[in-house]
Amino acid sequence: MRTDGGTIASEEAHPLRSATLCSEAGRVMSIDSMKSESLVNASLSVRSQGRGASLSYLGAMAASFVVAYMPTYVKLANGPWQTEQEGHGPLIMLAAAWLAWQQRDKLQAVAFRPAPVAGWTVLLSSLFLMAVTRSQDILMIEVATQIPVLLGCLLLIGGWPLARIFAFPLAFLVFSLPPPGWVMDAFTVPLKAWISDIVTNFLYALDYPIAQNGVMIMIGPYELMVKDACSGMNSIFALSAIGIFYVHEFVRNDWSRKLILVASIIPITILANFFRVLALVLGSYYLGVDRVEGLFHDLTGIALFVFALMLFFFLDSVLIGANYVLGRAFRTLRAASKAA
Repeated sequence: MRTDGGTIASEEAHPLRSATLCSEAGRVMSIDSMKSESLVNASLSVRSQGRGASLSYLGAMAASFVVAYMPTYVKLANGPWQTEQEGHGPLIMLAAAWLAWQQRDKLQAVAFRPAPVAGWTVLLSSLFLMAVTRSQDILMIEVATQIPVLLGCLLLIGGWPLARIFAFPLAFLVFSLPPPGWVMDAFTVPLKAWISDIVTNFLYALDYPIAQNGVMIMIGPYELMVKDACSGMNSIFALSAIGIFYVHEFVRNDWSRKLILVASIIPITILANFFRVLALVLGSYYLGVDRVEGLFHDLTGIALFVFALMLFFFLDSVLIGANYVLGRAFRTLRAASKAA
């Protein structure tokens, strides 16, 4: 505008300039946000690719593990897994695999931090021990080495965070180990003698013509020997595995209930085994030894295990009911104290 012979710069251009500046600032902010968003997407893509590579690495290691331990599994299938004592071995391994599969959702949240030094140390030393024990036919240690071998693989892939996720499935594999004969003898012989003594005293109190000499029981015209299968050791191993599996999966935050259930496994097994030996002795007395051997003996073994499981679950039901009653009584007392 022109006034009194002078020129005054118009101020109307300033809003325009300011709008232009705002537009440029907005464009700059938009570019920065696009850059940051692209960086985030790139980092997520790299992380997902790294996780995918780690999982592929895990699959390759799993296949290598199966190939390395296939001779061990063939040896187990031709030997211990065909016996009553170790017949539950394949089920334990399948249960451990199922437990590991149940942890798959946790893999999305864990940060993979490989521990190569610890991983290679554990893996190579375990493989060396496996090779030595396989050459010397020490089956228990050969089977046991699969646990640290798997641990070493987990450390190489994801480090200790990944190993902690699979800690319980790895520890559960302990129940698949075939114990050496000297360990079984150390527990089996005293258990057989003790069960024989209890059954003999019980039937003698009921006026049965019965006597005992170690693990030999004489009743009427028959003489019976309590075998290793009647000691209860087989059932103790199997029921321990089932009990700990049940406690881990279905008893979450009640530690008193967990401790009671785990501590009850051996007493329940011994009680069930007492009834098995009692049934065999009475069956021999009334039916004859020939009819008790064979099918009847095997059926009592199955009945023993079923009875032990029923006792275990019954005890758990009692504990649940007791917790409910005690909790309700506690709430009633607390409400009464507040009202007073």
